[in-house]
Amino acid sequence: MISGGVTKFAKANPEMDFRLLVKKAFDYALNDAKISLADFDGSVASYFSDHFQRQLMSGIMVHDYLGLTPKPSKRVEGGGATGGLAFQTGYEEVASGRMDVCAVYGFESMSHVNTWKGNEFIALASDTNFDYPVGGFYTGYYAMMAVRHMHEYGTTVEQLAKVSIKNHGNALHNPYAQSPMKLTVKDVRNAPMVAYPLTRLDVCTMSDGAAVAILASEEKAFELCDNPVLIKSIGSGTDTMRLSDRPFGKVPLLPNEKESDYKKLQYPGVHSFRAGRTAAIEAYQGAGITDPLEELDVIELHDAYTSSEIQTYEDLGLCKYGEGGSFVEEGKADIKGKVAVNPSGGLLASGHPVGATGIMQGVFMFWQLQHSIKKHFKDDALQVPNAKRGLIHSHAGTGTYVTATIMEAVK
Repeated sequence: MISGGVTKFAKANPEMDFRLLVKKAFDYALNDAKISLADFDGSVASYFSDHFQRQLMSGIMVHDYLGLTPKPSKRVEGGGATGGLAFQTGYEEVASGRMDVCAVYGFESMSHVNTWKGNEFIALASDTNFDYPVGGFYTGYYAMMAVRHMHEYGTTVEQLAKVSIKNHGNALHNPYAQSPMKLTVKDVRNAPMVAYPLTRLDVCTMSDGAAVAILASEEKAFELCDNPVLIKSIGSGTDTMRLSDRPFGKVPLLPNEKESDYKKLQYPGVHSFRAGRTAAIEAYQGAGITDPLEELDVIELHDAYTSSEIQTYEDLGLCKYGEGGSFVEEGKADIKGKVAVNPSGGLLASGHPVGATGIMQGVFMFWQLQHSIKKHFKDDALQVPNAKRGLIHSHAGTGTYVTATIMEAVK
C-alpha cells in the first residue's frame, strides 16, 4: 500500500453525490504520494447497496469520474465485508501481476433515506425467503447472539459498554470520526434500548463517506512512495446464511491453543463467528503468526456492535473463547493495552458507510504503520507506539463473509 484517503464519515449533505465523496478521498491519496492518473492500471469498486443511491453501475460511474477509463475495473459486493473483500481483491490484482498500481475505492451514501428504511435495505442481506419476512433486522440478530454469549460465558452488559466507552473515546482524537464522545457505563446503559441488551450506544451509525487505498507492486511501491506498507497476507472465511443452519463441531485451533481449552464448548453456536476464525487462521499462516496477541501491535476490527467486538477478540485468538468480556474490561484492548483495538474509534464511533468501511480500516492501518497519524489527524494521541504489524478485519451478515488482512511496516 502506497497511499490512502478518507472523507469524514457523517450524515452528509444529501446533495453530495457519491462520486464527489470518492473524488475527495482519491485526491487526498494522490496528493499524499508521488502518483498521477497515468500510473494506474485499473481499479476495484466497493459499495454494498444499489438502493441507497438508486443507481445501478455506480462503480463504473466513479471510475469514469476519477478519470480512469478505459482501464479495467470491477465491483465487489459482500455485505458488511464489502470493503475488506475489495481491499483483498485489489491485493490479488497486483499480486497476480495483472496490475502494478490499483486504486481500491469504497463508498456509501446512506443519509438519503430514513433510518428505518436504511435498516430495511441492510436487512436485505439476510435471507429474504426465511429470516427477513419474520422481522429479520440485524440488530435483532446481534442482540440474540449477545444474549447467548452472556448465557454461555457470563459476559455482562457493563463489559459491552466498555467497548463503546473505549471506541467513542478514541474517536475524540480522530477528525474523520462521526460520533466522538466521552462516555460512562451509565451513559451507554441509559441510552434508548434498541434490542436487548443492545442500546443505541452499543450500535454503529449509518453514514455517508468514502475511502481510497492505492496498492502497488513492490517495484512500483518504492518508486512512488517513500514509506510503503507491506500487505503480508490475506485470509477469508464464510458461513451459512442462516444461523440455524450452522452445525456444531470442534473449534478450529490456533497454534497457541489446544483441544482441552474447549472441552465443553458448543461451537460455533450463535455466540461465535466460525468465518472469523477461518479468516484469521489463513491470514496468520500466511504471515507466520503463531501467537496473535504477542505478534500484533494494532487491530482495526468490525465492531458494528459492542458485542461483535468482544466476539471477534475470541475469533482472532486474542484471548480464549469466553474471555472477550474480561479482555476489554481489563484494558487489554486500549491504545496502551496489550494490543490496540480500534484506535480509530471503529465503526461504533467512526461510522459505517458500508462500502467504505473496510477500506477506511486499511487507510488508518497504513497511517499507523507509517507512524504518520499526527500528520493526518493533526494529533498523535492515537498513534500506537512502535507499531510494526497490524490486522484489519471486515465482517458481513451474521458472520457470513469475514476477511482478515495482515499489514506490516517496511521501515
